Amino acid sequence: MIQSTRLSACDVRPAAPRTTAQVRFADGRVFEAPIWTPLEAYVVAAGAERPWPSPIVAALIDDELRELTYHIEKDVEVTPLGMNDRDGSRIYRRSLTFLLVVATHELFPEARLSVDHSVTFGGYYCNVENRPPFTPDELGRIEARMREIVAADEPIGKERVPLAEAISLFRGRGDEEALQLLSYRRKDYLVLYTLRDLRDYFHGYMVPSTGYLRYFALHPYPPGFILRFPPRASLELEPVVAYPKLMDVFREYGHTLRLLGINNVAALNAAFREGRANEIILVAEALHAQRIAEIAAQIAQRRDQVRLVLMAGPSSSGKTTFSKRLAVQLLAHGIRPVAIEMDSYFVDREQTPRDEQGNYNFEVLEALDLKLFNEHLLQLMAGKEVTLPKFNFVAGRREVGATIQLGPDQILLVEGIHGLNPRLVPNIAAERIFRIYISALTQLNLDRYNRVPTTDTRLIRRIVRDARTRGYTAADTIGRWESVHRGERDNIFPYQENADVMFNSALVYELSALKPLVEPLLLQIKPGKPGHIEAKRLLAFLEWFEPISPDPIPDTSILREFLGKSILEHFEPWGRR
Repeated sequence: MIQSTRLSACDVRPAAPRTTAQVRFADGRVFEAPIWTPLEAYVVAAGAERPWPSPIVAALIDDELRELTYHIEKDVEVTPLGMNDRDGSRIYRRSLTFLLVVATHELFPEARLSVDHSVTFGGYYCNVENRPPFTPDELGRIEARMREIVAADEPIGKERVPLAEAISLFRGRGDEEALQLLSYRRKDYLVLYTLRDLRDYFHGYMVPSTGYLRYFALHPYPPGFILRFPPRASLELEPVVAYPKLMDVFREYGHTLRLLGINNVAALNAAFREGRANEIILVAEALHAQRIAEIAAQIAQRRDQVRLVLMAGPSSSGKTTFSKRLAVQLLAHGIRPVAIEMDSYFVDREQTPRDEQGNYNFEVLEALDLKLFNEHLLQLMAGKEVTLPKFNFVAGRREVGATIQLGPDQILLVEGIHGLNPRLVPNIAAERIFRIYISALTQLNLDRYNRVPTTDTRLIRRIVRDARTRGYTAADTIGRWESVHRGERDNIFPYQENADVMFNSALVYELSALKPLVEPLLLQIKPGKPGHIEAKRLLAFLEWFEPISPDPIPDTSILREFLGKSILEHFEPWGRR
């Protein structure tokens, strides 16, 4: 006989409306409090019972990113986000920037502070205008004021105001840059944050109070300074490292922006509305062509010594197109390049190192057969004939590849993640090698305080390319991005200063050209699905950019590697003998 599982009417009884809400944390713990209690109170209570592994600065509530000031009105599932989380680290650093702005404004109200770009040891490079650069003593005073504000645990307020009110605020303080940006605002409101007596706009969430902002320091880095913060994996600040070549690239990009008369996204949008899109595209592309020609000329000047060109850079930097455009320029100098794929030297699958989770780690140097790689390079550079390997990724085995021999007018080009690591080619004399670092190092920001991260530019490039060439969804690409970025931090960024030259593949107009293609891909990720929070963040950030047609972009452009229709896609100049 089948037993009925239905409840009878006597099991149902009237109840008073609940006046509490429950928060169920990802670890299974449940806490209850009156409706409208801020999320911060739940997090503090849970942390008091069992400390969190990292300071909590935000949370996911039913798969949506929320600030700790968010009020709980119903039962919810909560995943706390610490400073070790990607979104949590952004919130911490943004809030820390606001703290710096407030402290600087209080001590030096005449100073015009700008946050220019990130530095790889953990921090933001900052500049000051309207006065001489800060001295070490003045930076010490600013840092001391920041720590005073942190010790006071001052609240960071948040309000959504009508756009007209925000415009009136910025007009009253004479902030023309903010007014120019807001002229492209499509929504009829703006979210402002307040700390002490300063109200301002910041693109993204904040911590609820300054007491959360304990981990930082200021460091002189002439002509500006560094706002230091810890890496995601630690609460300790990393040592300050000099990056003169990288800083030169950023300064060069700043010169490009001044040459075009564009110092922020609002100025870029204004230029497009004035009909200057073709001019900006052509000048930006001309500067790329000029730089690639200069690099080829440097190699040609050392042609009697250099036989090996090593290239490396993070994902979606445009390395493939760069290498082909460099090859064209080398051919113009009478030098015929021969390309070797570093991936062909992977060890057989069972010999591949594994990571902490037991998965194969193809991004460490030990995944390559360095002994064979170096033997082949030395033999080729000595004019000997070599049979190259070819890696079968399906079988996980090396197979026999092409047989080549370098002539006197030929040079080896090798591109790969480890190209700048000195351990890659320890047996080859330095004067025989020319190393190139390639990355998209944008310095075009929304305004003085709101950065356009280089990583976001590369991610957007990759989403567009992956959809076009591999059939990947935006969610697929976003899901892989954290692992890709981790490999870059471990294997590329520490060695970038080893390069003889750096090539900045960023193009001032590119996000406006990529916007019409990437937005539909990001909108396909629905709420609650993997990648939705990142897609929502990117969409909100792209709202500030005026879209332009990609049609005028030259077919040799670095950007064509991602957009498609590159004349270089099937161009293979690599000589074989």
